[in-house]
Amino acid sequence: MSGTFTTKLFRHAINLYPAHFGSGGRVKYIAPDWREVRMELPFNWRTKGSSGAIFGGSIYAAIDPFFAMMVAKNVGSEYVVWDKAASIRYRRPGRGKLHARFILEDGEVEEILLALENKRSVDRVYTVELVDGEGEVHAIVEKTVYVGWRSPPEELERRNMEKRGIRNTEKEAR
Repeated sequence: MSGTFTTKLFRHAINLYPAHFGSGGRVKYIAPDWREVRMELPFNWRTKGSSGAIFGGSIYAAIDPFFAMMVAKNVGSEYVVWDKAASIRYRRPGRGKLHARFILEDGEVEEILLALENKRSVDRVYTVELVDGEGEVHAIVEKTVYVGWRSPPEELERRNMEKRGIRNTEKEAR
């Protein structure tokens, strides 16, 4: 598994980040374009719940930030991206290592940006499954991600025009 230096560095940083480290989850791969993330959640003393299976809080905490981060990295800094809602359906107890693969489908970012041409914000729903080594689904998580303009498009255009105007004025003064 390869990636850019930046994604490798981020992978190591998030694995050491206290909130994610505490979940027991480990990021294994981040695609250079941030459209795929793979992580795993081992079954051990840190992730084991009172029922003898992986604790549901560990499952949720391990997958929590990824869709919002992936969208944010792909839409750009002029947009604000937040996790808005989540739901989790437990299918069977996890008593072994679980894996999750987060994917932003082809065209997803373009659809978001197209929707934002006519709206101030948009909500997108993403689904990820936590599976064991045999492909058995143990949990299904749906995340709702909010994407909106940091400033209204008209405000951004006004600022850009002001910047261009200031630059023109400075050039004319020389």
